[in-house]
Amino acid sequence: MSILQTPPPAKLVCSIFSQQEGLINRVVDALHGTYGNTDFKSPVIPFDITSYYEPEFGSSLKRIFISFAELVSQDALVDIKYATNKLEQEFSLEGKRQANIDPGILTAERLVLATGKNFSHRIYLGRGVFANLTLIYRKDSFMTLPWTYPDYASKEVIVFWNNVRKAYLKVISETIARNSKITSGVSTNQI
Repeated sequence: MSILQTPPPAKLVCSIFSQQEGLINRVVDALHGTYGNTDFKSPVIPFDITSYYEPEFGSSLKRIFISFAELVSQDALVDIKYATNKLEQEFSLEGKRQANIDPGILTAERLVLATGKNFSHRIYLGRGVFANLTLIYRKDSFMTLPWTYPDYASKEVIVFWNNVRKAYLKVISETIARNSKITSGVSTNQI
């Protein structure tokens, strides 16, 4: 029988795209208000997409990836997706989104994005939100999967996620070391 345990917290990450770089920055500022400071932010990069988003957003989109310094519980992803959807609505104009925010969590093993769209490789989390396993970590780097979005598969983006993972592992390691110092020499009756 497996022993059920709470997994370590994860790194909250987001992808944000829009036609307007200034709007992307305003979205990042709004996310700071809720989730704290970012510790990694990719350069603004062109987002070459299929025609899926073009009717809503137009063409010539720009995108950034960010990660937040403060870790989150892995089971918070549903609530985070609801919060980012609400933020998208706040930045909408005449019923059309002006920015798209895709939240996710990064752990030592994987990058998972939250989505409202079902598909064969997506796991239902609850309240209409699915987990989209986007990248897995193997052999010293994140690796793509057959369904990984092309914009997450470029070498530059993989390097970005590898750097975020290194920072995440450092925080986890420091937390474990700090917690072991706190509990060393303390009897279980004192904890």
